[in-house]
Amino acid sequence: MKKTVLTLSIIFLFTYSCTKEEEKPAPEKDYGTYDPTYVDLNLRIPDTNKKHIPRIIEPQDNRTTEQGIKLGRELFYETLLSGDGTMSCGTCHNQGFVFSDNGKQFSEGIDGSIGTRNAQHIVNPGSRRNTMFWDGRANGLEDQAFGPVTNPIEMKHTWPDAVKSLNELEKYREMSFAAFGTPNLDSVLVAKAIAQFERTFISTNSKYDRWRRGEYQLTPEEAFGRELFNRDRTIFESGADCFHCHNEGNDFTDNAFHNNGLDEFATDLGRAKVTGDPFDNAKFKTPSLRNLEHSGPYMHDGRFKTIREVVDFYSEGLKDSPTIDPLMKNLATGGVQLTEMEKDALIAFLLTFTDPEFLNNPSFSDPNLP
Repeated sequence: MKKTVLTLSIIFLFTYSCTKEEEKPAPEKDYGTYDPTYVDLNLRIPDTNKKHIPRIIEPQDNRTTEQGIKLGRELFYETLLSGDGTMSCGTCHNQGFVFSDNGKQFSEGIDGSIGTRNAQHIVNPGSRRNTMFWDGRANGLEDQAFGPVTNPIEMKHTWPDAVKSLNELEKYREMSFAAFGTPNLDSVLVAKAIAQFERTFISTNSKYDRWRRGEYQLTPEEAFGRELFNRDRTIFESGADCFHCHNEGNDFTDNAFHNNGLDEFATDLGRAKVTGDPFDNAKFKTPSLRNLEHSGPYMHDGRFKTIREVVDFYSEGLKDSPTIDPLMKNLATGGVQLTEMEKDALIAFLLTFTDPEFLNNPSFSDPNLP
């Protein structure tokens, strides 16, 4: 009897020890040494351009690195961030359309839901380091990157499920370690990586930029268009008044919010949805005009299909409302009342903001396409 008990005890101990051995987790993979290569994005802006493009300032906890940019590029085009694996950031932000949504008025989510605002283009975003989106609801690029993944109209996913799918791929574990010193991605690191990639969307080689550098001569029509762009119609006999909100010295945007006279009665409260302040009703953020030739349709709701329609609106289509911006100085006449020749000249100048190099830069494209 004693012998039988002893034998059973030995068998139990052997079995238990084997089971415990089998339950030991696999050793963590050695990813090597964390040694990121830091990048100064301001060195990518020519000295002449630095006079009118604000300096790029990164968050202290998300300095740009080669490894972070590489990871961010992969994630920008990664469909695993959407609920059904069909949509990425790049789906609604196409490089050929200045990272706006393929000429669409409104974007479509994974289940066919349609949004109510036009997808903003992305150009020189590192120089616009405060609020993001038309209504300014996000504070910087990192904060902006959180929104679309869980938005019920857009990607319709959850961050825990999204990062779980990413971390199941060894590619992302390796890239995450190289970029951030940990093989385990989370929502914060995903947003940081995408923000690093987006900060590389630097456009500095349009005809306008080359003119600033003395490499291109504006045509007489383009030069006249520039004069109109920078003239105050209340002071000069003719002028387009563009410079108030789209100042050349600030990369063609004041980064502020304005009611520019689109509607007498606003159906979209704009900035007021964020601040709760009725004085912000119908105010939207001023977009940069860079590459606007390829970023249409225009305005927060994409109501204007062409640049000509936009110019016509500011010329004779302004509408009064309680929060109309004081900069709409020619409201009484419906706008700045440009002649057809002046409209042509202004548009000719606006088209000098087109940067083909930016629109075709292979560093911005989907890394998984041939």
